[in-house]
Amino acid sequence: MKRPTLFLLLGVALVAAAAPMALSATRQAHKASTSVGVTGKEFKFGLSSKSARHGTITFRFSNKGKLKHDFKIDGKATPVIKPGKSATIRVRLRAGRYKYLCTVPGHARAGMKGTFRVR
Repeated sequence: MKRPTLFLLLGVALVAAAAPMALSATRQAHKASTSVGVTGKEFKFGLSSKSARHGTITFRFSNKGKLKHDFKIDGKATPVIKPGKSATIRVRLRAGRYKYLCTVPGHARAGMKGTFRVR
């Protein structure tokens, strides 16, 4: 067998051997990151899930109300956004319970708050 052919075969074998490891790492990265949809309107939140596994959680907030709102959890908040707009925050959370709320004055008191559980 000629040298260039041997090197080509070795290269193909290495790529084939590395592919399952790369897929495994990609799957682990997807498992470590969770996405939760959050809708806000007067005066409540709706979450696509009330809990998630610990790790990085992406909260995708959509304002479905008629007033400006935001979403805050564990010290991180979206900007206050206009009706019909959306914003995203990423938060790394450990197991436990986390309060979330709208920081617009009076909104949390009116019902825009809750508890998110991380397991």
